[in-house]
Amino acid sequence: MSDQACEVYDIDGIRFGQHVRSLRLARGFTQEALAERAGLSPDTIRRLEAGGFSPSLATLVKMARGLDLRLSTLISAYELWTVPVEQEVADLLVGRAEDKVRLALEVLKVLLEFKWPQSD
Repeated sequence: MSDQACEVYDIDGIRFGQHVRSLRLARGFTQEALAERAGLSPDTIRRLEAGGFSPSLATLVKMARGLDLRLSTLISAYELWTVPVEQEVADLLVGRAEDKVRLALEVLKVLLEFKWPQSD
């Protein structure tokens, strides 16, 4: 692989930490709550958000699960600096029982058909 191609995959620890922090805050989680959900220590979350270490693949997988995202979404969201809302919805459904996914689909259909009042 050329040096130029490798540059594309460089991850800035500070920027990745900011990314994780923004995802955590968007979900209303404290560092402690995310740590509990992810099965990680609060110190790990603090260090990761501060860009203080390079997480292992296992840590990234736990982090993604704690944020209700697939690992691929966590990484692609870092690259894009946003989580496409459609991807986030899909991630919420991954691994759920089929009856729950079907129920969520029916609720979503109702919400999309609802005539929302116009805001001024």
